[in-house]
Amino acid sequence: MLMVADIMTANPVRVAPNTPVQEVIGLMKSHAYRQILVVDGDELLGIVTDRDIRLAMNSPYVLHDRSQDRVLLHDLTAEACMTRNPITVAPQTSAQQAAQLLRDHKFGSMPVVEDGKVIGIISTSDILDSYIDLLAQAH
Repeated sequence: MLMVADIMTANPVRVAPNTPVQEVIGLMKSHAYRQILVVDGDELLGIVTDRDIRLAMNSPYVLHDRSQDRVLLHDLTAEACMTRNPITVAPQTSAQQAAQLLRDHKFGSMPVVEDGKVIGIISTSDILDSYIDLLAQAH
């Protein structure tokens, strides 16, 4: 049986809670990620997605001119726009169960946690890559 540990991305890029959103966006762009984990040491605090950033920057509750975006990008932190206490999976979770959770919750990824420490992240891309590999092996 295929497990999360077999297909997850180990040691994913992470940021501290006080990391400016501008830096988070830079990491997302440079690594082609849509999600970044927010941690305190190895302890998971939350996850910042590209959607979280768009919502924070375009919130109707934040009244600002576009000229103020630079200030907002610098002053807004990962902690301010992250999703707290995200659903996680363990490395020994089946890949099928992880895929079902991603589908059911319409998530792009989930942190992989073992003994309270972040050890990886599993994404829909990881699931699709494993599916492609399985199909290739079947031929």
